[in-house]
Amino acid sequence: MEIAWIGTGIMGAPMARRLLKAGHHLRVFNRSPEKARALLDEGAVMAPEAAAVAEGAEIIFIMVPDTPDVENVIGRIEPSLARGQLVLDMSTIAPDAERRIAEKLAVLGVDYLDAPVSGGETGAIEGTLTIMVGGGEPSFNRARPLLEVLGKRITYMGPSGAGQTTKLANQIAVALTLEAAAEALLFAARGGLEPAKVLEAIGAGAAASWQLSNLGPKIIAKDYRPGFFVKLIRKDLRLVTEAANQNGIALPGLKMMTSMFNATAALGHDLDGTQALADALLRLATLK
Repeated sequence: MEIAWIGTGIMGAPMARRLLKAGHHLRVFNRSPEKARALLDEGAVMAPEAAAVAEGAEIIFIMVPDTPDVENVIGRIEPSLARGQLVLDMSTIAPDAERRIAEKLAVLGVDYLDAPVSGGETGAIEGTLTIMVGGGEPSFNRARPLLEVLGKRITYMGPSGAGQTTKLANQIAVALTLEAAAEALLFAARGGLEPAKVLEAIGAGAAASWQLSNLGPKIIAKDYRPGFFVKLIRKDLRLVTEAANQNGIALPGLKMMTSMFNATAALGHDLDGTQALADALLRLATLK
């Protein structure tokens, strides 16, 4: 297929690479062109601007950081869009924004899906992402063969915005589970135990979680290299807070984790992986 890909960052580049390896023809655009150069060596074509990358593509993927970024991309590619194209946003942004964009593009005869992902850089590289999709079901069925190249679990969640709402629910669970993993390992270490053995002992039981098994070893090693940036989980929790306020619900765990990740950023970890939360926890837990 003729595919356009906009956004080749820590998640977007390996996802685009998987489509290339599956035999699709890929045109790519990134605001910082150097982040897309590796894909050119593997057969992708660089477009000089977003409008050019979208022109004539059957499906246009977007993978950028935040709501204003997606809105900016849509504004730039809209003049190049034509009836029958499908735009597929895999960023994590506000559900309301996705609904507005879907309505706007429907007037042009362009289909739109919101399809955020979970699984981090490792999932993007290995093609094991969890993908949650909102939009028209016929569009979902059209996109599914490509999504199956990128992810292991692909779920159609309902109309536009449903994918993003699901992702925000995911981020609540991710944040709180990571806090639990970090606290458990800190408690074990201060109790005189070997954290790696604790991880082995509890990692296959009722305490098991993706955060514990994947980020636990990194926490123990103080390896804070990013698979998913602290700055991005902070953005996601901001989106959750906005949606929760719209729905009139209070989420005390969300408030705690927003504060914890803000503290993590304040300690210099905004561009580190989310497991750097453990460093903030250690400093806060040992204050006297």
